[in-house]
Amino acid sequence: MSLGIVLSPTTAHIAGWRSPDAVSNAGATFEFFRESAATAERSAFDFVFLADELCPPDAPAEVLSLDPVIYRYEPITLASALSVCTTTIGIVVTQTTTYNEPYHLARKLASIDNLSNGRIGWNLVTSYVEAEARNFSHGEHAEYTDRYARAAEFFEVAAGLWDSWDDDAFVLDKSTGRYFDPTKMHPLNHKGDYFSVAGPLNVIRSPQGRPVLVQAGASEPGLDLAARFAETAFTAQQNLASGQAYYRDLKQRMRSYGRPDDALRVIAGVFPVIGGTIAEAEARYRDLQELILPEIGLTRLSQLLGFDVTEMSLDEPLPNEIPETNSYQSRQRLIIEMARRDRLTLRELYLRVVTSYGHRTVLGTPETVADTLEEWFEARAADGFMVMAPVMPSGLAEFTSAVVPELRRRGLFRDDYSGATLRSHLGLSRPERGAPLAQP
Repeated sequence: MSLGIVLSPTTAHIAGWRSPDAVSNAGATFEFFRESAATAERSAFDFVFLADELCPPDAPAEVLSLDPVIYRYEPITLASALSVCTTTIGIVVTQTTTYNEPYHLARKLASIDNLSNGRIGWNLVTSYVEAEARNFSHGEHAEYTDRYARAAEFFEVAAGLWDSWDDDAFVLDKSTGRYFDPTKMHPLNHKGDYFSVAGPLNVIRSPQGRPVLVQAGASEPGLDLAARFAETAFTAQQNLASGQAYYRDLKQRMRSYGRPDDALRVIAGVFPVIGGTIAEAEARYRDLQELILPEIGLTRLSQLLGFDVTEMSLDEPLPNEIPETNSYQSRQRLIIEMARRDRLTLRELYLRVVTSYGHRTVLGTPETVADTLEEWFEARAADGFMVMAPVMPSGLAEFTSAVVPELRRRGLFRDDYSGATLRSHLGLSRPERGAPLAQP
């Protein structure tokens, strides 16, 4: 199975930074990131994952003062630094197609993929946070379907730019003065609904051909984008049946585009709370949950729902009618379904949601956590897992020292890397230059 780690001091749990064992975001020096990446690399994780948003949470200053994600480092900048103090582990960076331009982003990603010797993945997002629009001279956030249409064309342009050169285009012939073979340069000359880009990209083709494309949308447009282009899909599923259904659906969509099943890895998020006994793990979880302030719980729940519940009673259920959001539609559906199915009050709902943002919480010993991961992997609900440690860096240390050896004992995880690129870790092929992309 594949394993990745969310590399953030606060990780998935909104109050994790308050734990005595935790580093807070504001106290996260580069040494924290370097050591965490090194810990994951020593255990042969496929990748570290750098999340991002282009604005602070949209909330009053008083509430913001209680929120640990008021700032975060820009992912490509951080990835550049991490790439020179690691040697093999992949680095996945989050970058939006809504507030970027294809040439600029393709150039940055190609540069760092070359400089890291082929270890970069791109988590393509469409900016679900509406407040980002106000930081980029936009009065309103673009409509959901429009963002995904732009994202599809954005990727097509980026992929075309990464194919600007044959692998052997640069001949560097000192005797004749010929630096590159002009027949092996391929300008793009793209003109579409959203972009007009001539090319070629002024960066050579990377060891991976192009960075690994990662996608996490679970709405219809998001699933379609993943089925056409993605090579790794992140998903939040609460139970085995829903994980299997998502897996089957995505693989079937891929086949309709003529893509083989092994062209994409499904990675499920997991929030593991580990103890020497199940009772100890449950006690740790309760201690973390008690650190969540109601103001933050309701504010974050409102952001994920795209619907304000901050003035409602904590002991009420969700209202019967919640309009479809223009932000994160798949996560909104997941939260509403969870609330209805389990008859949760707002307090119970935010305690569950802001803990793991809709990802599966697993409480137990190293052996029982490994049991859950094995069950999902063997039942084709996931090809691997994104570990969302409840507290950093101790949560990562516990997982690598206790769960990873158990997975290895069962023959479910590698002892060491067998290749040098992120593609090789994930078992993905290197795309041929000029190979056509799947079309609708």
